[in-house]
Amino acid sequence: MAAGLVDVADVLPFDTADAADVLLRTFDPRALVFGKLDVWPTLVERAAARGVRLGMVSATLSAASGRRSPLARALLRDAYARLDAVGAIAPGDAERLGELGVRAAALSVTGDARYDQAWARAGTALEAARAAVSAARDPAWRLVPTLVAGSTWPSDEVVLLAAWDTIRARGMRARMILAPHEPTEPHLAATERWAARRGVSIARLDAVGRKGAPPPEVILVDRVGVLADLYAIGDLAYVGGGFHAAGVHSVLEPAACGVPVLVGPHAAGTRDADLLVAAGAAHVVTTPLALATRLRDWIERPAARGAAGEKARAIVRTGLGAAERSAALVERLLALSAG
Repeated sequence: MAAGLVDVADVLPFDTADAADVLLRTFDPRALVFGKLDVWPTLVERAAARGVRLGMVSATLSAASGRRSPLARALLRDAYARLDAVGAIAPGDAERLGELGVRAAALSVTGDARYDQAWARAGTALEAARAAVSAARDPAWRLVPTLVAGSTWPSDEVVLLAAWDTIRARGMRARMILAPHEPTEPHLAATERWAARRGVSIARLDAVGRKGAPPPEVILVDRVGVLADLYAIGDLAYVGGGFHAAGVHSVLEPAACGVPVLVGPHAAGTRDADLLVAAGAAHVVTTPLALATRLRDWIERPAARGAAGEKARAIVRTGLGAAERSAALVERLLALSAG
């Protein structure tokens, strides 16, 4: 499939017959392909009636998914049964999608295209991160281990900052790049007040980028869109969401940069985090003391930290090729629609 630009990017309308008909008349698609999780039953029904080929890529269905409940299965079975081609992330996902109604002839295992995306981003991340934090170009940057804490919620930060207090009390030298999930002014100001109470040097990312002074102990990321790059200048990562009901955010970005990962308890049971934990590339922590202990271990043992980071990269490397296989699946759908 030839590379191209996105013509339209928007959210789908509510799943009503009228909205589906307007969407299908407007775009007149030959194929309709869903990504990752959900199908829209009414849209699928209306598209199938028009002869549109239907597919799903990077498809996943966890063992604990609510879509496996009797009510959800009854509501969704016809939609899943209409799909012409489904590329599942893993064999277990394929099996569960079959239970939900996807025909065996339509199922294949193609992997998760996010692995290719994370790997490609990691290839350019180091220079992008050094552009954002000019101090990271200085060889002295590597003399102080750096924790990148990404996509953190307040519930993560309660644990994270308490663990950081413990690390500092033990006299350990380290710095932290803290990137809140929602870098609002009240959120940033609260972190700055925490730093002021404890005598922690802190500066916002944009200020660090403008100044040539040595970096502070805490760099506070005050904008979005840069986190995936910042992992490349870290030595270890804490990925937020593990102490939040929404669940853990992407662990693939630090892993692709060769950075070992720490996550909170809600990460347990998520496929990517479980793979990293099983490989020794990540740890799940449940308390500030547990987090401080893991931080101390990786800060004091750079060889072990580096080995864990290499294991993290290896996990991402094994998932490569999913984007190409997903593109081939879409090409097959388009070929069917032309037949």
